[in-house]
Amino acid sequence: MKPEAKKIPEILEKHGHRRVDPYYWMRDRENPEVIQYLEAENAYLKEQMKDSEELQESLFHEMKSRIKEDDQSVPYFKKGYFWYLRYRKGGEYPIYCRKKGSLEATEEILLDVNELAEGKSYCQVSGMAISHNQKYLAFAMDEVGRRIYTIFFKDLSTGELLPYSISNTTGNLTWAADDTNVFYSRQDQKTLRAFQIYLHTIHSNPKKDRLVFQEDDEEFSCHVHKTKSEVFLLIHSESTISSEIRFVDANKPLQEWTILQPRIPHLEYAADHFGDHFWIRTNHEAQNFKIVKAPIDNPSLENWEDFIPHREEVLIEDFDLFSGFFVSHERYNGLSQLMIQPWDGSPGHSLDFGEEAYTAWIGHNPEFNTEYLRFGFNSLITPASTFDYHMVTREKKLLKQQEIVGGYDASEFESARIWAKAEDNTMVPISLVYKKPLFHGDGTNPLLLYAYGSYGYSSDAYFSSNRLSLLDRGFVFAIAHVRGGEDLGRKWYEDGKLLKKKNTFTDFISCAKHLIEQKYTQEDRLYGMGGSAGGLLIGAVINMRPDLFDGVIAAVPFVDVVTTMLDESIPLTTGEYQEWGNPNDSEYYHYMLSYSPYDQVTAQAYPHMLVTSGLHDSQVQYWEPTKWVAKLRELKTDKNLLLLHTNMEAGHGGASGRFQALKELALEYAFLLKLASNK
Repeated sequence: MKPEAKKIPEILEKHGHRRVDPYYWMRDRENPEVIQYLEAENAYLKEQMKDSEELQESLFHEMKSRIKEDDQSVPYFKKGYFWYLRYRKGGEYPIYCRKKGSLEATEEILLDVNELAEGKSYCQVSGMAISHNQKYLAFAMDEVGRRIYTIFFKDLSTGELLPYSISNTTGNLTWAADDTNVFYSRQDQKTLRAFQIYLHTIHSNPKKDRLVFQEDDEEFSCHVHKTKSEVFLLIHSESTISSEIRFVDANKPLQEWTILQPRIPHLEYAADHFGDHFWIRTNHEAQNFKIVKAPIDNPSLENWEDFIPHREEVLIEDFDLFSGFFVSHERYNGLSQLMIQPWDGSPGHSLDFGEEAYTAWIGHNPEFNTEYLRFGFNSLITPASTFDYHMVTREKKLLKQQEIVGGYDASEFESARIWAKAEDNTMVPISLVYKKPLFHGDGTNPLLLYAYGSYGYSSDAYFSSNRLSLLDRGFVFAIAHVRGGEDLGRKWYEDGKLLKKKNTFTDFISCAKHLIEQKYTQEDRLYGMGGSAGGLLIGAVINMRPDLFDGVIAAVPFVDVVTTMLDESIPLTTGEYQEWGNPNDSEYYHYMLSYSPYDQVTAQAYPHMLVTSGLHDSQVQYWEPTKWVAKLRELKTDKNLLLLHTNMEAGHGGASGRFQALKELALEYAFLLKLASNK
């Protein structure tokens, strides 16, 4: 039976404008009627998807069967040990291990997360850090999914946990170099903004922990970490448009912290240390960022010296430091590049990856004194691969490629990069992949179009063994690299935020239309998907062009934009004014209102919809997708499926185990395949 939500009109007024929200009452998670409604929606979904239960089970086992259950990461060497994680057959969670001196040495298990997770419906471990004397392991654990972590300490000489813990942390932590002191961050209990850095001394009562730093600007959050050299500890405060770093000698953690460069609006920077300088990635007079160096004894802005100058066509995303080389991760024309620059001034070079649609990244390189760069690579058709690259001889060595159990033949698949013309004639890239024997080229293939398009996050083309379950059934999969991401540089991001946010949505529509025009699919076989801010994209697009898609999936969608951004008590709100705008300003209020999916629901026909949510979500509160579905049920004029699945035991990321998460994905795929099979 289709759930019906009761209506209790709530009057919301701002700037002389009045909104009536009949489902505002759903915000009270302690109200039994809220839980009853969520359970009714879950029951309705189960009823409507009952005919796909065998398919869901089949998809789950199919995806699980491709995973090498007893897998292991590539070990890396640091401080006399080889470090790695592995999975045991049937295990949901990783086992963290090390071997002293040689890979032939006896394995030491540092932490078996499967043991920690016993009897828990959710378990996520984060922030693992070893003291410099290798005696203590600190780690953080979240048992709810709300990203509120408890820190534990393990004595590695005895294998026992210390008899105390530190609750209500963000999971961010780092050791000082004295093996005694640990710095960690805490969040505001209401807004969940990370705003405090504390100092804990091992074996002491956590109630005596000292507050080292508090970030009072509500648009900023903060975290603590070490430089690669481990010479300095850094506290990094950041907003969407500004940064400020404090540093202290890691061997003298009780001293006063020094500000590297005071915050200035629109000045962003991140720093690492090597030799006598801080090496800084910054957007100072450089929209696409540049690299500068600054002397340790006076590192403020007036002493910054360009090392890699700004280039209009190249975005610098990251860097790493070695005794003989500077390595930068750059993005040109939407694709990742790794650049190697010797310190001796000899010519640098980049790595050639030889594919049209891929992603590459700098791997974990904890050692300074090495000529090897570890990097990662994958693409829509190449499984995740780990390489060691000799920066002098330029020899590339594949250390590990994700194994697809049961076999995988990349030659059966085709990937491509095409461009769609947006409303303002901007060319928007699309990455896509399909199985060649199943692709018809006449528009009859079903196609899933994915996008994110916010916060400057680039949607790179990546491999997914799970996605094979769609491709093997004739689906085309495509990624629309819409504005709001940073795929084509910083301007690409800035042209899809604040008062230009609608470019994100119209870009997605243009990509969808182009795929239809190029006969990759057709309207009644086109499906859209996005999660979180990408769920906002889906919600806005189906209000604007509900006729363009047969069905959509909106995962943990941010859809009640105006109400959320007006409520400063909700996690993340104030820190995101520079992304969406501050609706206390009338101009931003009305602009947000014009695209907010919840506010713009109208009496019209909508595509088939699957909406997912997490009761404990700290990023997008559960009531946003819940209210949206209730309003859609009330107003939509079609008989298409409208389904809401709320994970009652998890948060923004869904289930925590590597196999449990596949059950949620199996539901999503079954939804798509059910719709496509009816055509």
